[in-house]
Amino acid sequence: MRRLVPALFALALAATACGSEQPAAQQAEAKTLTVFAAASLTESFGALGKQFEAQHAGVTVKFSFEGSSALVQKLTQGAKADVFASADQANMDKATKGEVIDGQPSVFATNRLAIAVGKGNPKGVKGLADLAKDGLTVVVCAPQVPCGSATKKVQQASGVTLKPASEEQDVKSVLAKVQSGDADAGLVYVTDATSAAAKVDKVDFPEAAGAINDYPIAVVKDAPQAALAKQFTDFILSAEGKKELAKVGFGAP
Repeated sequence: MRRLVPALFALALAATACGSEQPAAQQAEAKTLTVFAAASLTESFGALGKQFEAQHAGVTVKFSFEGSSALVQKLTQGAKADVFASADQANMDKATKGEVIDGQPSVFATNRLAIAVGKGNPKGVKGLADLAKDGLTVVVCAPQVPCGSATKKVQQASGVTLKPASEEQDVKSVLAKVQSGDADAGLVYVTDATSAAAKVDKVDFPEAAGAINDYPIAVVKDAPQAALAKQFTDFILSAEGKKELAKVGFGAP
């Protein structure tokens, strides 16, 4: 019995030590990666974020999905983030000139416009020219937003002049108005129309080929999780990342 008591006491001390050290170790491993990404990346990056978390124990990927121009403005005003993924090169250039990007951005995907219409295409929209017809409520993205810039390009190239009922601050807002029935048609990315295939129909048009958007990604300067941010950008640029992006219609760079 005298020999058993010290042994039990030693085991109790060991268990107490382990119990006190484990939360500290877990706390040290817990990290949050903050990603600012274009609204059109919502579905694909959401899926890729879960895959990245599964491959990196203790890591949580926190996304902020908005129009690229709004995200650049936040970064230049001091918002903290680790990664920025833009829906066009122009807004990434603004971020670079604003000295909020670390290193050279890399293009990871391309995208093009499509027309989103209600299920069954009740208005019989067949192409871009149809959107200029009277009696059709059309919504587009605002000019400073990448999808709005692309819309402007296809109008100039085709000679088709649209009279939109509204100009939205991101592509998801355009899509939402078509889904709700507030608009008959909207110019969105092919990826957004594909992701919402259960609620809208997609009408492709050849003029979209003249306004292909490159999607660049970069680590943000002074990123709180710089090393993890580099791993995430590499993951997006990997074959695994491209495979997920292709599921909703993103093109290869």
